[in-house]
Amino acid sequence: MKTYCFDLDGTMYRGNLIIESAKTFLDHCIQNGIPFIFLTNNAMRTRDENRIHMENVGYQNISADMFYNSAMASCEYVKKNFEGRKAYFIGQSGLEEALLENGFEITEKNPDYVFIGLDKNASYASYSKALSFLLEGAKLIGTNKDRILAKPEGFEIGNGAIIAMFEYATGQISPDIAKPSKQILELCLAHFNLTKEDIILVGDNLETDIRLGYENGVETIFVQTGIHKKEDIEKIGVFPTHIVDTLEDLLPKK
Repeated sequence: MKTYCFDLDGTMYRGNLIIESAKTFLDHCIQNGIPFIFLTNNAMRTRDENRIHMENVGYQNISADMFYNSAMASCEYVKKNFEGRKAYFIGQSGLEEALLENGFEITEKNPDYVFIGLDKNASYASYSKALSFLLEGAKLIGTNKDRILAKPEGFEIGNGAIIAMFEYATGQISPDIAKPSKQILELCLAHFNLTKEDIILVGDNLETDIRLGYENGVETIFVQTGIHKKEDIEKIGVFPTHIVDTLEDLLPKK
């Protein structure tokens, strides 16, 4: 039995609004012992905050250890590939937790890295402080490069647009770690002790969720409850294994 690997934003909910068809399918998985995990590019929340958010929008029987996010992947990637453990960051509690769990010292004194995660309360001043560290030699690490995010009434700026700003200002290029990079796939699989053949990637974003599977030989399910629709497939050039309107379409036929 394969493990469903669900995206969050646009797949399970839009902002604070549950996607009811996703809840119906997740309830089916829980009732029938079908394994699932969550893989998200959203670095803002800790694993437990993700659990709480899922419960607040209406999900049940969710635990913190089901989540893997781009903050975790970014910190594990840097720890694995680079020297230096001093970091400055823009982001929220999810990124802070991941940095501390991976042994980084959070500092404003000669950081080795500047980690950039989405912070909806960030200011021009905080961006300028991060820029100063980068111009002094710190390495730019973006948690993810999502251009836009789905919300109930439309879309909002994603962290990728912020990363692009820092890349333009500094001339540095952040490594690609989050979806659709194979880095997050390999780190997530190792975290859960799974292989590519063990999972099905489920998501609404052709550029991230589905591209991750398409380019790495992983079965995918594209659900049209978020950013993209099936009309975008040819334009983007990413082809899902399966296409559904909602996750309810995956339920066994009566």
